[in-house]
Amino acid sequence: MVVVRPFKGLRPRKGLAEKVVSPPYDVLDSDEAREIVKNNPQSFLRVVKPEVDLDPNIDQYSEEVYQQGACNLRRLINEGTMVQDQKPMYYFYRQIMDGHSQVGLVATVSVEDYENDLIKKHEFTRPDKEADRVKHIMMQQAQCGPVFLTYPDVPGLNELQETFCSEKGPDADFTADDGIRHTVWVVDDGDAIGKIQDIFSNVDLLYVADGHHRSAAGTIVARRMRRENPNHTSKEEYNYFLSVIFPKSHMKILAYNRAVVDLNGLSTEEFLMGVEKDFIISENAEAVPQSLHQYSMYLDGKWYGLTPEPGSFPETDPVKSLDSSILQENLLAPLLGVDDPRTSLRIKFVGGMRGTGELEKLVDSGKFQAAFSLYPVTLDQLFSVADSGNVMPPKCTWFEPKLRSGLVVHLL
Repeated sequence: MVVVRPFKGLRPRKGLAEKVVSPPYDVLDSDEAREIVKNNPQSFLRVVKPEVDLDPNIDQYSEEVYQQGACNLRRLINEGTMVQDQKPMYYFYRQIMDGHSQVGLVATVSVEDYENDLIKKHEFTRPDKEADRVKHIMMQQAQCGPVFLTYPDVPGLNELQETFCSEKGPDADFTADDGIRHTVWVVDDGDAIGKIQDIFSNVDLLYVADGHHRSAAGTIVARRMRRENPNHTSKEEYNYFLSVIFPKSHMKILAYNRAVVDLNGLSTEEFLMGVEKDFIISENAEAVPQSLHQYSMYLDGKWYGLTPEPGSFPETDPVKSLDSSILQENLLAPLLGVDDPRTSLRIKFVGGMRGTGELEKLVDSGKFQAAFSLYPVTLDQLFSVADSGNVMPPKCTWFEPKLRSGLVVHLL
């Protein structure tokens, strides 16, 4: 069974959350972050993207950057902008975007569970990105960006959350500049904390939805600190990493679409003839597919519907039956020569938040020749891939809304 643990969260002082809390480090470039923080000394971007306080020409992976982040975190604590709770607690965190509401439990989870594969993964991680997160955590002695976890619904927890949040006023509640509303309830009641612990004692597995590098980095930090601590007891804070855990029913995955620069030397007619070998083509299709194994293709100002021919892919294989895999193996690689989508410069991935209008814009500009709108991966597919011990192809899942940084921080 998984360990889901309360902790003494470091949080913005009441009334300051809207000013402090920031987007995660990996959704903005440095210039965008500098623009956001220029009139806000309390922005948590100064902790998670500390290069904003240094020369714009600085290497963002230099030691000075990591030191600046630690200095900025200490400043927020010392001036009283952020305050640590005096006892271990849980926190419910609700996000509302475009009418969709999801409520997760902010908690720490066990590195040992991660190592023993009770926390399942579905993506490969890159050593350079792991190293960057490790340096941030070690220098700050804090985990500032939570890992986005999910699990099959447990009715008891859903009911407890709904009752608790309806009866107790929130500790923080604000709408960010992007229109997404963020609300936090502090679970400081001993009975509620005990019930949550009891409920998770019957949960077998958790799944990483987003934050594979953060979870890997938290594990690397724990291993390092274990080795360096001659009095290690397994109860230290570094044995756990910060997470927000959402039930499956609350989750929403958006599509991750594709656009290609050219048709690999083929004319439109030759390309469509090649597509017909593995797909049934229909004209005047909707821009957004309505079900799994359906695609919409934008070409020469028109939307086409594509349906894989029966038997053209292994339906029982959890990875090869993903729509992104089918498109890659039956069209992008054999017809368009995009053999490795991780490295190819001829393909662009377009997150679902940007919509099919962005696909039309790319193709109509003449910089891209065709675009493909995919149906979103389902949570059942994600669970199936993770349970099989495999990983998904690149750019399969786009989770939205993103978890904000600085709302609750885990100090080591």
